[in-house]
Amino acid sequence: MAYVRPVSTTTWYLKDRNYTIHMINELTSVFVAILALILLWGIGAVAGGAESYQSFLDSLTSPGMVLLLWVTTIAMFYHAFAWFSVTPKAMPLQKGEEFVAGSVIAGAHYVVWAVLTLIVLIFAGVF
Repeated sequence: MAYVRPVSTTTWYLKDRNYTIHMINELTSVFVAILALILLWGIGAVAGGAESYQSFLDSLTSPGMVLLLWVTTIAMFYHAFAWFSVTPKAMPLQKGEEFVAGSVIAGAHYVVWAVLTLIVLIFAGVF
């Protein structure tokens, strides 16, 4: 009979720090999905007319929704930072015989993120 190593089905990821961090990264994707659903709800509200959209905006100001949006925003930043930090490993760039430094790859992603954010803020009328 072959040896079968016992594995806890509910807390296995808590025994190793790397697994715990990985599971936190995976959990943040739930918040990405929540934000996507909120955005789809907003698009539906816009399609429903001015009254529907105003009702959507009013619902976003409730204390529970404000808390959810803050938690979601924090999770989204964590999610973005986590993915940008693994990008050099997942997408190594080779220039000639040498590989581009991981900090350059991740830094380029942060720069693009900042520029796109600035463009969105300008179009939104913030600046």
